Amino acid sequence: MMQTLQDLIAFLEQSAWADSIRENDLLFPFIESVHVLAISLVIGTVLALDLRLLGWASVNRSVTRVTRGILPLTWAAFALAVVSGGLLFISNASHYLANRYFDAKICLIGLAGLNMAIFHLGSAKDRSHWESDRRLPFKARLAGCISILVWVAVVACGRWIGFTM
Repeated sequence: MMQTLQDLIAFLEQSAWADSIRENDLLFPFIESVHVLAISLVIGTVLALDLRLLGWASVNRSVTRVTRGILPLTWAAFALAVVSGGLLFISNASHYLANRYFDAKICLIGLAGLNMAIFHLGSAKDRSHWESDRRLPFKARLAGCISILVWVAVVACGRWIGFTM
């Protein structure tokens, strides 16, 4: 199993795409800029929803209305962040995998997804009873608070990757 993973990492790093990203003076910074913009959109849209869950913004709108307006943009931006991040990753995969901030960032993104899944599959099941209230139930507020903290940590780790590579 480990050898297969090492072979995959070597394959990715030796690919023509990875060489182009590494060797071109403009390509890596361009992809990195796209990645930063995509992450900014993800976090900005998630923050808008989290602030609604906390009761600090859009309190005159139901959670469903806020979610319907924001999540399509969130998912599109997340997809762009994954693609651009993947391209950055293949340019130097073995070094990224050895970077503890990269590892933390990936784990934190997983934690953000888990928080979202727990909220949507659990806490939000009875959303129709409370989604238009100005002050939402504790579980909804907690999900929003955890989300904000985790995404701030994702950004911090992302910045530290650049300083430690």
